[in-house]
Amino acid sequence: MLRRLPLALSLVLLACPSPCECPVPTTSPATPSAALPTPADPPTTPPAPTLPELEPLELAADDGHPLRMWRLATREPTPRGAILLLHGRTWSGVPDFDLRVGEDRSLSLMQRLSDAGYVTYALDLRGYGGTARDASGWLEPARAAADLASALAFVREREGRSADLLGWSFGALVGQLCAQQRPELVRTLTLYGYPRDPDARTKVATSKGEPPRQQNGEAAAKSDFITPGTISQAAIDAYVSAALAADPIKTDWRAVHQFDALDSAKLAVPTLVIHGVHDPIADPLWQAKLFTRVEQPDKQWVVIPNADHAAHLEQPERFVAALLAFVERPR
Repeated sequence: MLRRLPLALSLVLLACPSPCECPVPTTSPATPSAALPTPADPPTTPPAPTLPELEPLELAADDGHPLRMWRLATREPTPRGAILLLHGRTWSGVPDFDLRVGEDRSLSLMQRLSDAGYVTYALDLRGYGGTARDASGWLEPARAAADLASALAFVREREGRSADLLGWSFGALVGQLCAQQRPELVRTLTLYGYPRDPDARTKVATSKGEPPRQQNGEAAAKSDFITPGTISQAAIDAYVSAALAADPIKTDWRAVHQFDALDSAKLAVPTLVIHGVHDPIADPLWQAKLFTRVEQPDKQWVVIPNADHAAHLEQPERFVAALLAFVERPR
């Protein structure tokens, strides 16, 4: 048989005199030797830092009525400042200023300002979002301005500095009224989408009885988005859903003749006027009157291109850049 075996195998057999004299391997060829290095664990990607979430706060107005305010912290160890945002006529702070499209926060003004290093607040006036109506069921301009002053004082106490104040649409009117009365609480004032002719005067009328409490609807939530191509349908749908969830019933205002006290010549704080170029509510002539009558010299007027009444959602990069350029300007 040995003659029929291959030469290499014959040599192996001849070199091993008997089976009992051949050394028995102590490890299986399939088992790695303990002396061999073990492969290193694959590198792991560190988890992305978690973004801060809105913090609901409750404060008392000067008459004791509880007010809801939302706070978004910054990850910066030393915040660059505090910014308080005030919503418009129909919708409250969260849908207006913290819009999220799924997990995407790129349209959240609060998130963008937080990323820039600012602690950001959004106030819900009476009857909006998380703030209940008072016993009257109505909201009046003077009452709204007093509530805003309470919120600004709360922020100053908590953050150790006065806040930069931005009011959008009806919120711009309330913000101006408050800044005229309590300028020490406002570091800068941004009047965004200003919806009133400064020369307008309103007939004095105070509604009596029960407020109508009409339902809000989808058409109203979509009404600010009129410039084609400035915002996705998914974002509009997200806004409609968030707005109707937060404010299913319209807040009822009365005594709007109190806005006749608005006088930009009385503004003693640095003031930014800003609006979208196609804004059908912020008439350019009204903005010109408003801006030119601000007598203190630290003022700016910015028009956002390719945007309308919701410029902060339609052109968020340009809007935030303009806002922060004013807030951070050399003084």
